[in-house]
Amino acid sequence: MNPILILGIIVGVILIVIIWFIALQNSFRTMLVKIDESESGIDVALTQRFDMLTKLFQAAKGYMKFEKDTLESVVKLRQPQHADSIKDKEAFANEVSRGLSAINVVVEQYPDLKASQNILKLQNSTAEIEENLQAARRVYNSNVSMYNQKIVTFPNSVVANMGKFLKREFFEADPLKKADVNFEF
Repeated sequence: MNPILILGIIVGVILIVIIWFIALQNSFRTMLVKIDESESGIDVALTQRFDMLTKLFQAAKGYMKFEKDTLESVVKLRQPQHADSIKDKEAFANEVSRGLSAINVVVEQYPDLKASQNILKLQNSTAEIEENLQAARRVYNSNVSMYNQKIVTFPNSVVANMGKFLKREFFEADPLKKADVNFEF
C-alpha cells in the first residue's frame, strides 16, 4: 500500500479523535453553564421566598405574642449567596419552609389576621413563589441529571476524568416533606 495513503488515514483518524475530544469537553462545559444558570434560578426563587416571608411576618407581627421569637429567628436566617453550596441552599430552603408553616399556623389562629386582604395577597404570592421554586428545582435537577449521566458513561467518562469533570449534587427535598402524611379524622 502507498505509505502516503496510510499516513493520511492515520492523521485523519487522529484528527477525528481530537475533534471528538474537544467537542465532548465543550459539551461538558456547556452543561455546567446550564447547571449554574438553573442554580441561579433557585437563588432568585429563594430570595423571593425569603422576601415574601419577611413581608408576611411584618404583616402578621401585630397579632403575634409567643410565636414572635420563633418567627423572628426564621426571618434572621442568613440568605445564601450564589457561590454557596447547593447543600447550604437546601438547608436554607428547609428552614424557610418551616418558617412559612409556622406563620400559616399563626394566621389560622387569628381570624382577623386570616381575613386581612394584605395577608391573603401575601399568602397567594407565597404559593406562586413556591411553585416557581419547585420549577427551578426541577430544571436544576434535570440539568444535573443529564450532566451526571453523560460524564459517567463510556467513553465520555474517560474524557470527563481527564478534564476533571465531577458529578454535581442534586437539590434534595426537605426530609419533612418526604415523610408519609398521617390523616386523622
